[in-house]
Amino acid sequence: MANAGLQLLGYTLAFLGLIGLIASTSMAEWKMSSYASDNIITAQAMYEGLWQACVHQSTGQMQCKVYDSLLQLPGEIQSTRGLMITSILLGAVALMVAAVGMKCTTCLADDKQQKSKVALAGGVLFIVAGVLALAATSWYGDKIRRKFFDPFTPTNSRYEFGKALYVAWGASALTLIGGSMLCCNCGSKATGKSYPPPRTAGRPGTDRV
Repeated sequence: MANAGLQLLGYTLAFLGLIGLIASTSMAEWKMSSYASDNIITAQAMYEGLWQACVHQSTGQMQCKVYDSLLQLPGEIQSTRGLMITSILLGAVALMVAAVGMKCTTCLADDKQQKSKVALAGGVLFIVAGVLALAATSWYGDKIRRKFFDPFTPTNSRYEFGKALYVAWGASALTLIGGSMLCCNCGSKATGKSYPPPRTAGRPGTDRV
């Protein structure tokens, strides 16, 4: 039962990570305008995401505009879009595969070994999804950092990390941890095998005293 509890915990963490990946991908705050300068203007704050750019006024109003052309987008946005969508799709497939292989479900209950292999496959898919999301967010964050410290970047064109990046990093970590727990739990399955009963000391056909 302890292994089933750890398996359920890993599945729950991976599921929460998948929800975080979906939320971060849809958020507009992947990067936000920086105020690290002498002339700070707080009348409006600019945010840019994977799908739209928003301007938040000091009055509380927010205006967003969806990107018109896909081909005119920077390479980091296009690549991050693809990696995040791939990560979410893999996570969704892993969610279904791992559910079939978990010990608390009745699917494949007659074949324990095959059930363990299915759960292991789900854990591997979760790990791959987490790695893809982590690579996408880290590369996007590195682009922001390089442009921020580039002396040729105008002050009003510098951006900092947005909320979506932190959400995506946390979600990637949860997905990786959950997938690793599923893999480790399946790898440490019980080694109990059915051995033949011990043979008696007496030989068949011997005369009784």
